[in-house]
Amino acid sequence: MSDPRPIGVFDSGIGGLTVLREIVRRSPGESTVYLGDNARAPYGVRSDAEVLAFSTRSLDLLAERDVKVIVVACNTSTAVAIGALRRRYDLPILGVIRPGASAAALATRNRRVGVIATPATIRSHAYFGAIKDENPAVEVYEHATPALVPLVEAGDLSGATAEAAVAEALAPLFGERDAVGESIFPRPPGATIDTLLLGCTHYPLLRPIIAAIAGEHVAIVDSATATASALAELLSINGLEGAAGTSDAAHLQLTTGDPVSFHALAGRLFGAAFPEVEQVELAVATR
Repeated sequence: MSDPRPIGVFDSGIGGLTVLREIVRRSPGESTVYLGDNARAPYGVRSDAEVLAFSTRSLDLLAERDVKVIVVACNTSTAVAIGALRRRYDLPILGVIRPGASAAALATRNRRVGVIATPATIRSHAYFGAIKDENPAVEVYEHATPALVPLVEAGDLSGATAEAAVAEALAPLFGERDAVGESIFPRPPGATIDTLLLGCTHYPLLRPIIAAIAGEHVAIVDSATATASALAELLSINGLEGAAGTSDAAHLQLTTGDPVSFHALAGRLFGAAFPEVEQVELAVATR
């Protein structure tokens, strides 16, 4: 017995499309409804109360569309609101922090992991706790990088401006040197990380620049692939899988922002596979 209802995927903006892409690759027979709250992005610089209110209303909309599971593809929302969201809805709610933390804990060889994320995610120490749960011996170096989400939301994913912004954001983890090689912002003592966890679903869109700055010795981990695998397992365990081997999967994208710019970036990720984008308005939840 299959369940043809769609999977709901939520993010504060366009970053969750990286998770959606992996979900479609991992489970091509599943239909999806994606909601990006672009009009109120970024969440990472907002208060916890705002993040909870915005996330709740967004998930209300997805629940109203009769989805069978919701993936909170936003690290900030997962860090701040996942407990409250799970208590609110009578359907499975999957976050992105635990799968990403597990992947990072497995990837590190010297047991030193760096985490870059929004200020709200770093403030919550959700990744720190999740990685320590996986392996208490791992040293976790958390660093907030608030400049990166606006960069991605603006579609500035390459070129000199993006490279300079990413280099400045990562300097506290990897150091910075001037033109003659003198240290300006040295690497933190003992923090020679070999794994960098991208703790925001926007950041994989900057992965080529991040990887070039981090260097070949640093493994780059994001939660998208791990979350897609965890979702497939959740669907199987709960008997929620769609019909296997069918080509009837439908994909709808919703945004509270500009559907034209949203569609343009979606096209860069998916080609012509996701042509439909609908603009919606959300009221802040009051209950």
